[in-house]
Amino acid sequence: MTIGGIFTAIIFGAIIGAIGRLLVPGKQNMPIWLTVVVGIVAAFIGSWLARGVFGWSTRGFNIGETLLQIVVAAIGVLLVATFWPKKHEV
Repeated sequence: MTIGGIFTAIIFGAIIGAIGRLLVPGKQNMPIWLTVVVGIVAAFIGSWLARGVFGWSTRGFNIGETLLQIVVAAIGVLLVATFWPKKHEV
């Protein structure tokens, strides 16, 4: 993977993670960097599912793959927000 590919994965992961976070109702007590990490992981898992499980062609922009990545990100945000330690209010 090139530097450009890594940079693109971070930007796209941030977007996917943010959209996934918007789809989960309520307040999520998790930092923005964790949202980006969830988005990056969701992008990779969503691409893997699209290619490996569903057999979709993932060359270029594919709306089905992108929607799958967003769904995976929303599930990831829900799981991380559930298990991430809550801030204690004083």
